[in-house]
Amino acid sequence: MANKEKEGKEKRHFFKNFKAELKKVIWPTPKQVVNNTIAVIVVVLITAAIVFVLDLAFEGLNTYGINKLKGIVQTEDTSTENVVNTNTIENTDNTTTEGNTEVEENSNESTENVSESANESVQE
Repeated sequence: MANKEKEGKEKRHFFKNFKAELKKVIWPTPKQVVNNTIAVIVVVLITAAIVFVLDLAFEGLNTYGINKLKGIVQTEDTSTENVVNTNTIENTDNTTTEGNTEVEENSNESTENVSESANESVQE
């Protein structure tokens, strides 16, 4: 029973202190509330405008700046690939030409051997 009385006194004491603290609070007048509300709305709108402008600026940089750089880099890569491909084609052509020359030489030798054999047979 002593506990219940103690808890009841603590609750009354709490609410008494709570009421005393609320009396110490300086409540704003309606005019101050309106002024503070307007100030908060203005600051939020200014911040939103700044973020919007920065967003547009960065989007523009991305569209015209970074993408343009990508195009330049891709063009350089393509021209480098063309040079490499041209060199590869030239090397391939040289190899093919050299290979054809060897085949032609072998054909000429075979033809000469056949011709010599035929001549020898005819002469006998």
